[in-house]
Amino acid sequence: MSLPNILDKRLTIPAVGAPMFIISNPDLVIAQCKAGIVGSFPALNAREEGQLEKWLMKISEELDRYNQENEKPAAPFAVNQIVHRSNKRLEQDLELCVKYKVPIIITSLGARVELNEIVHSYGGITLHDVINNTFAKKAIDKGADGLIAVAAGAGGHAGTTSPFALIQEIREWFDGPLLLSGSIATGRAILAAQVMGADLAYIGSAFIATKEANAVEAYKKMIVDCSSQDIVYSNLFSGVHGNYLKPSIRNTGLDPENLQQSDPSKMNFGTDQRAWKDIWSAGHGIGAIDDIISAKELVERLINEYSTEKERIANQ
Repeated sequence: MSLPNILDKRLTIPAVGAPMFIISNPDLVIAQCKAGIVGSFPALNAREEGQLEKWLMKISEELDRYNQENEKPAAPFAVNQIVHRSNKRLEQDLELCVKYKVPIIITSLGARVELNEIVHSYGGITLHDVINNTFAKKAIDKGADGLIAVAAGAGGHAGTTSPFALIQEIREWFDGPLLLSGSIATGRAILAAQVMGADLAYIGSAFIATKEANAVEAYKKMIVDCSSQDIVYSNLFSGVHGNYLKPSIRNTGLDPENLQQSDPSKMNFGTDQRAWKDIWSAGHGIGAIDDIISAKELVERLINEYSTEKERIANQ
């Protein structure tokens, strides 16, 4: 099955910038889209009242202006909606996404038929992130257009399944849009994701160390300085298992090697939560990140690496 035009014809490289809590903001999204990959942000990143509409207006107007001035249009943008019951803003945030006809809605921590139908009503598409094959089937049964396979090594909320196994199991029954998340920080990794059976790579941690990202300099520097050995997998901070930087945990006075288990039933994604504020998330792929550059420069580097590796394999 071919990808929808919105995820194919307008991309310079088969990649999506993952929505990152706190980190993703309009400047990063716009830069990603102009560079030719899907840019995205969690709706809950717009913390203040009225801020989400301002963000949607800014992104829409800036990309519209760019498209009028350039022959090749920018890539579309996406908004991530947390569907968990603790997100009391979901309904009002979704109404704004409908108002601005957000091209792509990424859903997490729950799949809802009515949400997918609402997005389809104005011509948008939905992608649902999953950590296993069971959740993948439920999402498609409820009307999601595509899946984001969140494999072991992904930043933020991550699964434990190898990307080889997860993609293989999903592809046995699903031939629609499939993205892979987990340790992807180079153009070579993007190509590898496609070889495994994914259509697009889902990249987060590499964009933390960009100039546009809403991360303090210490966070960006930690991304550059650390590697996969500096990552710990824990559910203590949000109730859902995720990957975090050990040095940031130590800085809060906790021992990353001896973290308690959290009660999943108490996870909360309301706007009053400060999860991840000082405990910084990152995926296993950060060993490939060695400098702080602009989002445009990062995408250009990914494109060059992707093309070079593709040519190398073709010439073998």
